[in-house]
Amino acid sequence: MHPNIRNFVRSFAAGVALALCAPFASATVLTFDDIVGPDEFSSVPGNYGGLDWSSSGLSVFTSEQAPFTAHSGQGRVTTDWIDGGPAASTIRFLVPTVFNGAWFSGYSDSSVRFDLYAAGQLVASSAALQLSDAPAYLSAGWGSAIDAIVVSSGFQASYAMDDLSFEGAAEVPEPGSLALLLAGFGLAGAVRLRRPNPR
Repeated sequence: MHPNIRNFVRSFAAGVALALCAPFASATVLTFDDIVGPDEFSSVPGNYGGLDWSSSGLSVFTSEQAPFTAHSGQGRVTTDWIDGGPAASTIRFLVPTVFNGAWFSGYSDSSVRFDLYAAGQLVASSAALQLSDAPAYLSAGWGSAIDAIVVSSGFQASYAMDDLSFEGAAEVPEPGSLALLLAGFGLAGAVRLRRPNPR
């Protein structure tokens, strides 16, 4: 193969790979510090951070309150106190996303875990984290994309969750944008092919 053609093919392939992978590379951490309400407790907005919190039953609070220690800043979330029984809060992703985990603190007689769902099916569960007043990280323990997390604990209002992290929602390029991108790489390669090969 002619050296110019080989260089063009390599450059084109590297550019396309970089362009296609770039939208999937960003990480997001939700700190809950930017939710400000009229009092110390506020409901998590339904679309906070680009996720669907509408059926989570979680509220944000910012006041200091042991054993609900924040991992960073002041904001963190907890369940509402209903009947003192087990709690399960569902958070949904708008597009399939890789979920990393979150920080937890709370009452030492309770624990918390994640159940991870894709297309309505349970695909994995994290380890259970025994709570304490010192924030500890609970990893999802699952590297594939999911569309919902259920946070489960032994009792209502037994934990505070902070710094929830996930890989930024994948934005697949529009077909027209992708075609324009590929045409640009092709034009750049054609210009490079026309240049004389230095010896």
